[in-house]
Amino acid sequence: MAKKRPQTTARRPQLSDAEVPVVGAREPCPCGSGRRYKACHGRAAAHAVTELVQRPFEGLPGEGDWVALRELVPAATVALPLKGGLPEGVPSVTLATVLPMAWPALRRDDGSVLLGLQNDTASGDISRDLADTLQRALVAEPGTPVQSRRAPADGPRLQELLDPEGTFEPVVHAGFEFWVPEAENASPEVTASLERANAAAIPTVKLQGVDAAYWCETPDKNHLRWVMPYPEEQLLDGLARLHAAGRSGLGEGTRLVGSFRAHGLTVPVWDLPSGFGADDVEKPAAEFAERLTAALATDAPLTADERRARGGLTNRQVTLS
Repeated sequence: MAKKRPQTTARRPQLSDAEVPVVGAREPCPCGSGRRYKACHGRAAAHAVTELVQRPFEGLPGEGDWVALRELVPAATVALPLKGGLPEGVPSVTLATVLPMAWPALRRDDGSVLLGLQNDTASGDISRDLADTLQRALVAEPGTPVQSRRAPADGPRLQELLDPEGTFEPVVHAGFEFWVPEAENASPEVTASLERANAAAIPTVKLQGVDAAYWCETPDKNHLRWVMPYPEEQLLDGLARLHAAGRSGLGEGTRLVGSFRAHGLTVPVWDLPSGFGADDVEKPAAEFAERLTAALATDAPLTADERRARGGLTNRQVTLS
C-alpha cells in the first residue's frame, strides 16, 4: 500500500496589528492566533481606549481655557473653527460647558451644533471622546441630541478636527439662557434643567489682561483661579520664591492659598475679599504675571524659606483630574 501523506492544515495568514479589525470580545481574533479577540488584540485595543491621557487638550489653541471650561467655569461658550471649514448645512459649531439634560451634544433645528464639555467620558482620552461626539453631531438629524458612547480606539482626536490656526475665545455667561434661543418653545424638561443649572451657577468672569484666569464670587469670599501653562515643578518653585518674599498676593487682603491640578496643568488659587471684583484684580494679576516670569527665570536653588513655602503650597494642592 502506498504510504499516506500526512494531512496539513493551511495556516491563516497573520495580520499586522494595524490590519486587525474590531470584532466581538468572544469571537476568534481576526489575526489568526486561534484565541478569542478579548484575550488577543482586543486587550491592546481596550488598553488604548482606557489609558489616561494626562494632557488631553495639549496642542489645541487656548489649552488653559479648555481646562478652565472643563473644570472651573459654570456657563461659557466658544465658537469652534473646523479644519477644512464647516460642512454643508452646519452654520456653526459651538463648544458649551454644559448642555440641557447633560446631553453630550445637540444638533439644533437650524443645523448648528452645540458640543458639551463637562460630561463624563467613556475613555481616558477626553479629546478622542469629544471628537467622536462632534463627528456624530455634524451628521445628526436637526433638532436631536447626541447620546454618549465609547469612542473607537482609533478614532480622531479634537487636534485632528479643529483648525490649529483658529482662535479659542470663551464667552462667559451669567446663566444658561444660550441653551434656548426661544425660551417659550422649550420643553418642560429643558426648562426645568435650565432653572436648576441657573440656580447652581457661580458668578464668574474671565480676566482680559492675562490668559486663562477666572474670577468667581462665592457667599463668603471671592476667588481668582488661573490655569497656567508652565511645567508643574518649575511653577511651584516660582510661586514658592514669590510666596517666601511676600510677593505672591494680588493686593491688600488677598492670599495665594494653594492650587488645583487639572488635565496636566496647574491652577493656582487666590482668596480675595468679598468686595474685590473682577475689574479690581485685572491690574494686580498683570503685575503678578511679570513677577512670576522673573521668578521662573531664576535657576538658583531654593532657600530654606522658599522650600518651606513650596512645601506649604504642595500640601494644599488638590487634583481635579
